[in-house]
Amino acid sequence: MKKFFITGLVFLLLSGCSLYEEKHQMNKNAQQLAAEGAASFINEDYEDAIKAYTDLKDWYPFSKYAILAELKIADAHFHLEEYPEAIAAYENFEKMHPKNEAVPYIINQIAMCWFNQIDTIDRDETPAKKAMAEFERLIRLFPEDERSQEALAHIDACIDNMAAHELYVANFYNKTEKYEAALKRYQYIVENYAGTDQSRIALEKIPGVSEHIKEVESDNDENNDEK
Repeated sequence: MKKFFITGLVFLLLSGCSLYEEKHQMNKNAQQLAAEGAASFINEDYEDAIKAYTDLKDWYPFSKYAILAELKIADAHFHLEEYPEAIAAYENFEKMHPKNEAVPYIINQIAMCWFNQIDTIDRDETPAKKAMAEFERLIRLFPEDERSQEALAHIDACIDNMAAHELYVANFYNKTEKYEAALKRYQYIVENYAGTDQSRIALEKIPGVSEHIKEVESDNDENNDEK
């Protein structure tokens, strides 16, 4: 009996502390949390900004500041270069508020999250592909938005990265004498990245690779005849 009494007392004490802490924290209203988040954001204390805006969003989901909090949480993750978290937050904002005037900005930010993850040409080209798709979506949905003009330059950079990646792979196959694989890559570059420097280089490589393929086929035929 004594054991149960002590257990119950501990539970009540812990519950009381929890309720007191929550009540103490709830003394901050939505406007105070918004101001706190804004001050932290301006001072580039993005982690503190995320905390303040998250509290605002969780405690006051119907506040006029709640939508702002959602957006600023995404922006804070962006500034912290936490791009997966930023993308998720931006995408959720667009899903929840598809008619909001910030949607063009949101799409551009999603694109920039991917764009900022573009690596060297020997790395995965997925970020460049994702970024390009988002920039194209921005231009398609909001052609008059000022960000659409900047998006065109970013698309060119994405294309350059993707074409360079394909050329890097093609040259690797060529160097390791995997000529058929190299030829397919060079042809792909010419067909899909016409007008780029990489397309010109690939076009120059094709005759030599094709000649190597013929030589290999000829050697194989001779070997088969000897057998």
